[in-house]
Amino acid sequence: MTDRENYLRNASMTGPQWTPAAVVFSGATWRELGKDLEDVILRHPTLWPGFKKGDVKYGDMHQREEVRIESDAWGCQWETAIDGLIGIVREHPLDDWSKLAGYQPPDPLHADPNQYRQPTMIYPYVTDWDKVRRDLGEARARGELTRGSLEHGFLFLRLTYVRGFENLMIDLAAGPPELQTLIDMVTDFNEKIVRQYLGIGIDVMEAGDDLGTQISSITGARTFHRWLTPAYQRLFLPCRKAGAHVALHSDGYIMDLMDEFAQCGITIVNPQDLVNGIDAIAREVKGRFCIRLDIDRQKILPYGTRCDVRALIEEEVRKLGSPRGGLEFIAGIYPPTPADNVDALAGALEEFRTYWWDR
Repeated sequence: MTDRENYLRNASMTGPQWTPAAVVFSGATWRELGKDLEDVILRHPTLWPGFKKGDVKYGDMHQREEVRIESDAWGCQWETAIDGLIGIVREHPLDDWSKLAGYQPPDPLHADPNQYRQPTMIYPYVTDWDKVRRDLGEARARGELTRGSLEHGFLFLRLTYVRGFENLMIDLAAGPPELQTLIDMVTDFNEKIVRQYLGIGIDVMEAGDDLGTQISSITGARTFHRWLTPAYQRLFLPCRKAGAHVALHSDGYIMDLMDEFAQCGITIVNPQDLVNGIDAIAREVKGRFCIRLDIDRQKILPYGTRCDVRALIEEEVRKLGSPRGGLEFIAGIYPPTPADNVDALAGALEEFRTYWWDR
C-alpha cells in the first residue's frame, strides 16, 4: 500500500496497514534544540523519510529581542513576542459595528504577496494559484496525497480577530444583524478558496478553528448550530460531494460539538487527547469520525519521562485504534520539550504503528 492509499483507507475506516503519524516542530523548538533535534529525526527515517542533515537551517534562527507588531490582510494588528510562535491580536478592525459599512475583506484570488505576508499564520494565504495547481498536479502524478487548506482560525477565530473576543461573545448571545453580515463575509472569503481547491482536485480539505477552552467548548452546541453550522456546511458539504475528506483541527474541549460536526460533513476530527479525555474520545468520536489525535503538549511531552510518553501512546492505540483504521496521530512540539522526549515519542509511534495488524 502507498502512503496515500493507506491514509485514505485509514480515514475511511476500510482497513489500512499502519497508523499514520506526523510530528511537526515549531520554529522556536528548532532554535532551542538545534542539532539534538536533527539527530533525533535522523534516527527515525520511518517518520521523516528522506530527511538529510542540513535540511533545516536552524543555525540561522535567532530569537528577536523586540516584540513585533504587524497587521494582516484583514486589518487585524498582531503582537508577536516569541519568534516561531503565533502571536495575539491587539487591535480589531471592527471593534465597533459603526465601522462595518466601509470595511472591505481581502480577495483570496487576487492576492498581493506583500499584503498577505503573515508569519503569524499557520496556513498562509495562497498568492500564486497557478503554482498550487502545478504542485498538486505533480503530487498527484507521483501518487501522493493531495491537500487543500484554509487558514488556521478560518471562521470562528477570524470573527474574534476582527471583532474582539468579548464583543463576539456578546454578539453570539444578542444576535445583532451585523453579526450575520460578518459571518457571511468571512464565509464568502473561505468559499472562494474551497472552490479553487475542488476545481484543482484534492483528497483532503484541511481546516482549523480552535473552539474549546480547557474545560468546555467556547460556545454551546445550540449557539454553534445557529451561527456557525450553516457556514461550516457551505464550506465542507461541497468537499464531501466532490469526494474529498474534511479534516477539522480544534484545540480545547470539543466533545459536545460532535453532532454539529457530523452535520457539517467533517470526516476527520483533530482533538487534543488529555484535554478531552481518552475515554471520552473513545465514546464520542471513535467509529464516527476518523480521529487525528493531538498528542498532549501540556504535560506529558514537555515534562514527562520516556516511560510516560510510551505509556500514553500505547493507551491511545489500544483504546482508540481498530483493525478498520480510524486513528492517526499528530504531535506539535514546542518549548520546553526536550529532545529525549521527542525521541521517545518517535520510538513509541514506530513501535505501535502496526499494533492492530501484527497481533
